[in-house]
Order: sequence, then structure tokens, then C-alpha cells
Amino acid sequence: MLSYQHGFHAGNAADVHKHALLSAALAYMTQKDKPITYLETHAGRGLYDLAGPQATKTGEAAAGIKRLLASFAPDHPYRRALESVRGEHGPDAYPGSPLLASHLLRHTDSLHLAELHPQEFEHLERVMWSRGAHLYQTDGFALAQSLCPPTPRRGMILIDPPYEIKKDYETIPKFLEKLHAKWNVGVIALWYPMLSNGAHAGMARALDTLDLQGAMHHQVAFAAAKEGHGMIGSGMFFANTPYGLADEATRLTTLFT
Repeated sequence: MLSYQHGFHAGNAADVHKHALLSAALAYMTQKDKPITYLETHAGRGLYDLAGPQATKTGEAAAGIKRLLASFAPDHPYRRALESVRGEHGPDAYPGSPLLASHLLRHTDSLHLAELHPQEFEHLERVMWSRGAHLYQTDGFALAQSLCPPTPRRGMILIDPPYEIKKDYETIPKFLEKLHAKWNVGVIALWYPMLSNGAHAGMARALDTLDLQGAMHHQVAFAAAKEGHGMIGSGMFFANTPYGLADEATRLTTLFT
């Protein structure tokens, strides 16, 4: 395993869906003076070059951020964070969720990032070391179990595996239940791909049966980026959904229609 590298898919339509909801959630959570903890189980490298060989090979960003950026108002937290990153790294830069989150968090907030892939972790260190992040080259699911409930207890975790391990589709709903039991005030966010072969469907159904506080399940569908690509949509599931996020989800539904 450990073959997945998100650089081939950075800025695609699924990233827009995931990152818009993530940004809206963090923007709401940081309105209060109280600090928060932000965690990621599968952080990736943190920063991507949409003009680089990986991104240009697939061209997925053309149907994603390059097409949809104008649909976000200048004051939308996703667009604000993206443009801040591009001000530092150039017009073809695209932030992964760790860097995006760090531009929305405050110096009083805590940032914990797990990434197991050796090369991706090296990139992540270079991008995030100066931003005060705690970095772990380890299995993200294990890290989540060991750190939760975190300090500060108020916070959010993004679970965003590559689904290289097909059993993840079976085990993740139970994992969310256990995590919520340990950290019942934490915002738990899960992303998953919607696939033409239906591999995600059983997990999506299982998510709808979970009895988790403040649950929200949102999906958007889109055309495959290229002929033969299996991803035809993006799913996000939240527990303890932040106020107003349902409105952002409704807006995204219209955007992707």
C-alpha cells in the first residue's frame, strides 16, 4: 500500500466540495474566543502545484477549482484562505486541507496532522513546520484514538483516507461511533468518494443509521474528470455539525447541479 499521492487529484471537484465545507465549519468555530483543536488522520503533503507534472497529468483541477472558484464570493472563507496561500506560493498553488485549515485557525488553536506515506510526510514537514503544527508519521486512525479527546476539548477532526484499503468502507462507521463516544463534543468530519462501481454505497447507507449528535450527510454528484475515471461524486458526513453548515451544503448542491 502507501501508493496514493493526492497531487494527481489536487483541486478536483471533490476537493472543492470537501474544502468549502471544511472552511465554512472552521470559520464558524473560530468566531468564539475559546481555542480549538484541529486534527487530520490523512493529511497528505499540504501544498500542491496545479501546474506541476502530477496535476497536469490528470487535469482534474480544470473541472474543479479552476471552473468553480468564481462561484465563491471574495469573502467566503474557502476563497480567502486559497487566495492567501496563493499570495505566498504563487497562482498555481493549491492548499491541501492542513494548510487551508492553518490559514483559518488562530495562534491559540492546536493543529495535529498524521500522514503515513514517507514522501508525502517529508513534503508536509516542509510546508507545515513553520505553522506550529504537531506532525506525526503514523497511522491516522490510531492517532485519532490516542489523542481524542484532545486538549483543548473543543475542536474538529477530518477523516480523509485514500480508501486504498477497501475494508475502510466497512470499518469506518464503527470507528466514528467509537470516536464520538470518546469525544462527544468534537466535530467529526468524514470525506469519501462516490464511485461508479458503487464501492462506497454500503458505507453511505451505514452512516445514515448512526445515532450521532447533530449528524449531517451531504453528497454532490459530478461527471468523471476523464473517461474511465471512477469517481463520480463526493460525500461528507458530520457529527456535531457546526451551525450554518447545512446552508453551505445547500448552496453547494446548487453549485454542482
